[in-house]
Amino acid sequence: MSSTTAETSAPVSEQRSAKAPRPRRRGENSLAGSLASHGILIVASVIALFPIGWLVYLSLGPDTDDYLHPGGIWDKMTFGNYTFVLQHTQFFDWLKSSLIVTLGTTAIGVLIAATTGYAVSRMRFPGYKKFMWVLLVTQMFPVAVLMVPMYQILSDLQLIDNYFGLILVYCTTVIPYSAWLLKGYFDTIPFEIDEAGRVDGLTPFGTFFRLILPLAKPGLAVAAFYNFLTAFSEVAFASTFMLSDDKYTLAVGLQSFVSEHDAQRNLMAATAVLIAIPAAAFFYLVQKNLVTGLTAGGTKG
Repeated sequence: MSSTTAETSAPVSEQRSAKAPRPRRRGENSLAGSLASHGILIVASVIALFPIGWLVYLSLGPDTDDYLHPGGIWDKMTFGNYTFVLQHTQFFDWLKSSLIVTLGTTAIGVLIAATTGYAVSRMRFPGYKKFMWVLLVTQMFPVAVLMVPMYQILSDLQLIDNYFGLILVYCTTVIPYSAWLLKGYFDTIPFEIDEAGRVDGLTPFGTFFRLILPLAKPGLAVAAFYNFLTAFSEVAFASTFMLSDDKYTLAVGLQSFVSEHDAQRNLMAATAVLIAIPAAAFFYLVQKNLVTGLTAGGTKG
């Protein structure tokens, strides 16, 4: 009797185990959750990419008022706007000016911000905490308030309509935030590395350049990207301090297509697409370190 019961219970238990669903692993989403997350990501991607696609679409319209009737662009698409911008405007002069200013701001700004952030992170000099707050306070003044005194200073230094003058102005904008950013990242690097450098006979500058900077590449990439975009897209200072047409940056040159009596929005759209290419290229160069740099600077230890 007992053997018969054991024989019948074995197939029943096997049948139940075969019908039981596979237990979900920890952190594994259900099918509905996976579909919902993918759906949200697809919608978010469409929302993010739609303005870019719409700008590219408008740039293919040959007439200045095609933006009012976008449906008619499809039948008369042309790359003539890009040809006109590249051949009959000062686009390459604007590009040269933008690259000089943005790369100069990025190099000088990251160097000064990195040394400042490292000094505050590692050295305990009098007033080091207040110094970082002073840097933060400098970001609270609006551009309209700073415009007149900066213009007077640059005029006294004969740096109006000069690339270096505009680079200095941009550095006053990007360095405070970059110093805060890099200070937070340097805090995540163990202090024992500095001590090991001193044991090996390195000077503080040698420790900084040979040991700390290679470990801080993600933070430096974030700071460089911020500096680049800030200088690349800024309009107010560039349009005030750069007076020559051939020294306009791309952001200022883009305004030349819209005047009080005329608006060449098709050419503006084509120029805007061309302007996005250098920014996208720079993003591609630093994107490997951006995520690590953005997340690591927010924690300590």
